[in-house]
Order: sequence, then structure tokens, then C-alpha cells
Amino acid sequence: MYQPHFHISNNLLTYIARIEAAKSLIDTAPIVPAWEVKFRNAALNRTVHFGTKIEGNELTAQQANQIIRLANVNDSREAMRKAGILARDRDVQEVINYRNVIEWIDKQKNIKPDDVFDQATLKVLHKLTVERIIDPKYVGNYRRKQVIVESGVAGGVVFRPPVSIEVPYLIDDLFVWGKSVKAKDIHPIFRAAILHYQLVYIHPFIEGNGRTARAMATLLMYALGYDFKRFFSLEQYFDSDVNAYYEALLSVQQSTKNDLTYWLEYFTYGLAVEIEKIKSQVLKLSKDLKLKKQLGKQIALSERQIILLELFQQQDEITSDEAQQVLPNVSVDTILRDIKDLIHKGVIEKKGVTKGVRYRLVGA
Repeated sequence: MYQPHFHISNNLLTYIARIEAAKSLIDTAPIVPAWEVKFRNAALNRTVHFGTKIEGNELTAQQANQIIRLANVNDSREAMRKAGILARDRDVQEVINYRNVIEWIDKQKNIKPDDVFDQATLKVLHKLTVERIIDPKYVGNYRRKQVIVESGVAGGVVFRPPVSIEVPYLIDDLFVWGKSVKAKDIHPIFRAAILHYQLVYIHPFIEGNGRTARAMATLLMYALGYDFKRFFSLEQYFDSDVNAYYEALLSVQQSTKNDLTYWLEYFTYGLAVEIEKIKSQVLKLSKDLKLKKQLGKQIALSERQIILLELFQQQDEITSDEAQQVLPNVSVDTILRDIKDLIHKGVIEKKGVTKGVRYRLVGA
């Protein structure tokens, strides 16, 4: 049975402590539903754009976001026509596919960790990743020939995976370990990082291994209760320095006894940085609205009201004229109705009369 080798360094203890502290705040913060949707959409956009960019995709973030918004469009040419962009078919299809991967993961609300360590799950994620990109005979099927791994950015051979005949046995070993008591004694973040690395190392498919490995790691974190309200994306961290990402993966093979410690440090540090960014956003919103203390409940807001609250985060008070400046295409009557609704919900209060009327957050 596969057995990972690593030691618990001071860095790992520090990063895990930071992640746990941020997780506690994110899980208990009184975020309004509309903000949760906004945070999740932003995370989806980052995951899909940077997750494909790592592999050499040339779409800009704006182009990728335009494609992502086209729900139920799965053909690259139709997507380009509807989004009004020109790009390589392959680049557009990769974005469509990885959007479908993340949406599939989001639907697995009650998946158990043991169900992640399953060949059916692995093959479903691979199929979603490479549909309409590679020859159908390779979709969801383990490779039967030797491949090399090249950097999607710098080019050149990064490493040579095991020979194809070993792939089914290596996957079996990995999944047996994943369901074992020993594996379940390991911190969930480490388990996800180990799964990510080992799938990249085995490289079970002709193509799409990196995206599939990252998707499997994300799914495992979700299954283990580390979804952070699905606000996070590790892909931007990986893409920020692709060479560092590959070097961290290669560090395992270059060490004695295939030591995973440095890779785990790299993975957990990146997650800590990403989750702390989300924590800061959540903390600022929760502090500004004082929802838990003053309202004792969550409240639903429209997209326009969210924009108004973002203005309140920048200054203590606003006027109706200032509200119009951030909502230039919205009528004055509609803005005043939104403001009145916020007053009714106890989020903001009115100060002054007639031309001197100003609005501020309750308790500010």
C-alpha cells in the first residue's frame, strides 16, 4: 500500500494554525446570502481562469469570465459567438470544461471522503476536463503509453511519470491508502495535498492530469469539511509563480525517500494566504454591517444594495447623489427605494432633513 513520507515541520504547524483560525471565522460569520453568491462566483472565475492558464491557456481573465457566464453552453464556437470574442477553440473549450468540473464538484453536497478515493470519481472529473479536446478513446481512460510532463509556460520537460503499465496499480494503491485508518489520522489539508501530488506524479491520463488532480484535491477538502463556504481558489496562487509550483512538485522526487514535506509546506502556505484574504473580506463586511450583534439574523440584499454597501465601506456617510454616482444607470426613484429598504431592514439609518439628508450604517 502507498505510504506518504513527510514530517510535521514548524512551518506546517504555523500554516495549519492560520488556516484553522481563518476557517473558524469564515464558517461562523453572518454573511448575507447575496454576498455569498458574489464570493463564490469570484472564486469560480479565479479557479477556472488560473486553473487553465497554468496549462498554457491564452484567454484573458475577462474573456474567461465571459465564457464562464454562458450557462449550459458547452461548444466552444457557440460560446465565442455568444460572448463576442475570437480565440483558439481549444482555449475556449478548456474554460468551458473546467467550469463544468467546478460546477459538478459544487453539486456533490453530501459526498463522503471514501467516495473521492474512487476510480469512478477520478474518471468523471477527467471526462469533464477533456471532453471535446482530446480523442474520445482517451477520455476517462488510463494512458497506455509513456508521456512526459512539460511546463505550460516555460516549456521543456518537467519530469517523466511512471510507465503506463504501472498506472492502474499505483492508482489502486493510492486509493486504498486514502480510505485507510492511517490516512484518516492525517490532517485533511495534508490529505488533499498528498492526493494532488500523487495524481500529478502518476499522471494516469494522456492529458488533463494537472486540472484533474487539482479538482480531486478540492473535492476532497469539501468532503472533509474544508470548503470555506466555497469562497476560495488555490489556482491563482499556483499560477502566480508556475516555476515554483513545478519545483515544489519536483522536490518530492528529488528528495530522499520521496519526502513530501516541502510540497506540503508550499500547498498549505498557499491555502493559508488565500483563506486569509477571504477572512479579511468576510471580517470587514461582518464588522461594517454588525449583523450578528444588531440584527441577529442574515438578510437578503439585491446586487444594487451590495454596491451601495461597498460605498459605505469606503466612507462613513453617503448622500443620494453619491449613491447615483456608483449606480449611474439606475433611476433616482429606484435608488431611493433601495435605500428605504435598507433603512427598513435596519442596515442603514437616515440623518438630517431635505437637502442635508445623509445615510450611514447603523451603529457607525
